Amino acid sequence: MGARFPDSLSLGMAPLVLGAPAPAVLAPRGRQIAELLAGRSPRGRMPAVTSPTRLRAALFAAIPEAIAGYAVDDLEAKAPDWAFGSRPLGPALALVALVAYAGIVVFEALPPFLAMILVVAAQTLFLVMAIFRVGAVFVGVPTVPPPIASPLSDRDLPTYTVLVALYREARVVPRLVSALARLDYPAAKLDLKFVVEADDAGTIAALAEVPLPARFEVIAVPDGRPRTKPRALNVALPLARGELLVVYDAEDVPDPGQLRLAAEIFARAPARTACLQGRLVIDNAEDSWIARCFAIEYAGLFDVLNPALAQWRLPMPLGGTSMHVRTEVLRKLHGWDARNVTEDADLGMRLACAGYEVGDLPSATIEEAPNNLPAWLHQRVRWMKGFLQTTVTYGRRPAETCRQLGRLDALCAVTLLPGAVASALVYPIFLVWAGADFLLQEIPAAPEPWPNLPLAVAITLFLAGSAALVLPAALGCIRRGWWDLLWFVPGMLLYFALVSVAAWLAVIEFVRAPSRWNKTEHGLSRTSRSGLLRPRRPAA
Repeated sequence: MGARFPDSLSLGMAPLVLGAPAPAVLAPRGRQIAELLAGRSPRGRMPAVTSPTRLRAALFAAIPEAIAGYAVDDLEAKAPDWAFGSRPLGPALALVALVAYAGIVVFEALPPFLAMILVVAAQTLFLVMAIFRVGAVFVGVPTVPPPIASPLSDRDLPTYTVLVALYREARVVPRLVSALARLDYPAAKLDLKFVVEADDAGTIAALAEVPLPARFEVIAVPDGRPRTKPRALNVALPLARGELLVVYDAEDVPDPGQLRLAAEIFARAPARTACLQGRLVIDNAEDSWIARCFAIEYAGLFDVLNPALAQWRLPMPLGGTSMHVRTEVLRKLHGWDARNVTEDADLGMRLACAGYEVGDLPSATIEEAPNNLPAWLHQRVRWMKGFLQTTVTYGRRPAETCRQLGRLDALCAVTLLPGAVASALVYPIFLVWAGADFLLQEIPAAPEPWPNLPLAVAITLFLAGSAALVLPAALGCIRRGWWDLLWFVPGMLLYFALVSVAAWLAVIEFVRAPSRWNKTEHGLSRTSRSGLLRPRRPAA
């Protein structure tokens, strides 16, 4: 069978070998079925007929290597400037180290005035990052979905594809199926796909034990490397039937009305609004101190910073879940980068570079945070490493990226991606340094204003940086009604010291294993504020 992926599935037809009783096998849909019944064949000679599901199964059995290769290499083949790529990092990293060393040598030899200018410039970059976060506090955003005057009827709602990539997730399968079965959306317009690795026997067995409604489908991804979530999603993307698409994680419990609300917003938004980011809410904050800090951090990010970025129409590193997108746009951008371990941040940048905007979706998705330090660190190292990958991808041609984004958008992207990693790397050093200088020693003042500039900016940066860490987190807790967690917000200054540890480990892992996916285990929560993270029996 001379079939090709994804072309054969898109056409619903695959050629058969010479000498076969029919020239091709056809998986008809809609009008094609009526034409066949009327005796009209697309090739003039009656093809063999099968169902779309059987055609897909035959294709996956016949050409698994080609499907796995497509999932990994399609983006790099069609848009290499948007792909992290498979090229070795050694020469580039050696060049960066050489340039950094040369920069230190040159800096030491500079006249004091020029050295002061460079120091102030670096301080200003970090200050801009803090300003973005502090400024978000002053942006009013809805905490609950606004009422819709004339909602879309069921007939007018678009078909919606829901993708959930699963790997070693047997523990949460029943709860996940129950959560998705409760989505308030016409069943005939739901296309729900569980995407599993073909050798993940535990998850496949757990799915087989659950009585899945007809709108659910299980897709087994052929074996391939790197084994990442975006690679699995790329296999499923050509199979998506929906005009709109959302990605959920295995542990998610989305609000039942989330798809309807997203469809309403997309229907009223301009075409350039290609994506909506939902609000991720940590529900197991009482499990441990690390889960509590994680919940506070997410409240600041998804209830304060991201909605503000959406209102400002600035680039946004997307969340890996509750990310709703127009399917046509996602295909136009060639799906996800299979080698990037924060495919969400990468896609947010790609959307911005292509001229699209991300909107805010004021609808909650309940999430489970890692409840112990090793698991948290494992996950955070992956996130920081992915930020580095995304920085490398779009930093290869900085002038072109800046031209595509515009100056303000480019500045925002720098502060949110490489700026986030850089600030995490130096945070504990500057915290100790500033504390020693400002609290334990007398601050000297020069008789002229210019020599005092670095110190003045440093004090401003210290205060603004502290406010940037605390204020969004506090406001996020207030917006969520988490008054009991407000007492722990000042402790975020110490929590971010752990983020620094993750950043340093991420740098090491970036060099040694740039595309290795650090798996986060789910279904381990001991508490649940909403009660939604408790195991539930699946609904039919």
